[in-house]
Amino acid sequence: MAPRKKAKRRFGTTRQLPSGAWQARYTGSDGQRHKAPHTFPTKTAAEEWLVETEADLLRGVWIDPDAGLIPLEEYAEQWIEERGLADRTAELYRAYLRNHISPYLGDVMIGDLKPPRVRSWRATLLNHTGESTVAKVYSLLRAIMNTAEDDELIRRNPCRIRGAGQARTPERPTATLPEVFAIAHKIQPRYEALVLLATFGQLRFGELMALRRADLRVPATGSPVVKVRSAVSQLNSGTQMLKAPKGSEAGVRPVTLPEAIAPELRRHLKHYAEPGDDGRVFVGPKGGTARRSNFNRIWKRALRESGANPELHLHDLRHTGGTLSAQTGATVREVMKRMGHSTTRAAMIYQHATDERDAKIAEALNLMITEARAAADEAEKDPPAA
Repeated sequence: MAPRKKAKRRFGTTRQLPSGAWQARYTGSDGQRHKAPHTFPTKTAAEEWLVETEADLLRGVWIDPDAGLIPLEEYAEQWIEERGLADRTAELYRAYLRNHISPYLGDVMIGDLKPPRVRSWRATLLNHTGESTVAKVYSLLRAIMNTAEDDELIRRNPCRIRGAGQARTPERPTATLPEVFAIAHKIQPRYEALVLLATFGQLRFGELMALRRADLRVPATGSPVVKVRSAVSQLNSGTQMLKAPKGSEAGVRPVTLPEAIAPELRRHLKHYAEPGDDGRVFVGPKGGTARRSNFNRIWKRALRESGANPELHLHDLRHTGGTLSAQTGATVREVMKRMGHSTTRAAMIYQHATDERDAKIAEALNLMITEARAAADEAEKDPPAA
């Protein structure tokens, strides 16, 4: 009886190298010959890998192993370039890449970036970088690798740490109304209206710097209205540029202001704003647009002289205004509109009840309960006639 011939593999081939390790080769869906990205200690291990690779081909999820042979830094730079990002955002992402990603992962091929490497990188960052920054950097890497997955350069995004992209920043303080007016009184007179607009109009610093006379309407009687149309953005180089406000379409908004601050706004327009509809509402003593670094010195001095919370930032006045709006009974959508938010997530923080508001709610509930019980007692004392 003739000996049985050994069945030939119907997919791929294996061979033993001079080192003793085994290599697997196969034909991909692109019609090209490929070899496994690594060798195997045994022939059985190589054949098992070929079985898994064939299954991937049959399911249509096979990824060309050579496609991921791009250094992460190179791919990330290309990713930033192709996004069409605002200059300030692109600058921020490049800083994250330069300072937090490239020194650790920049030369790693994106196809070789696996979850254990990502976990190790993040743990290293947390040892010397704030948790909020690490969350933002991790979110950037995850977004880059999502695109690599969409481009079919990798099979699956290796950034899979649950909650790692959520920044847990401590809640910022809000100013009390007495603090707001104390700061407005003590700050340089040309910036008194800025403090009031930051609070009661919930405007950001860049939005305030971009305001023109035509954007601020202060009638003789009734409520003033400010129209947010743009914002001044400052790059790390010091260059200032005009751009759309944060939140795209939602950022462009009219905000109705309390009539009580109209006198301060009229005084500002009369003495400090540039003339003409296109004149800037806020200018420095020498006619320039205030920069954050210069304004912060003025702001800190006003905090000291007013006795306000020294930890307050100008941006905290925006949060103060949002909280006050919510306390008037404004809905989430109404708060979103005033603040230029495009999603409910940010606006929801202003719906958190303060102790004072919580007490008023309890008082109202108490009144409802008391009235209901009184009505029930009356009905029990005086039942309806049969």
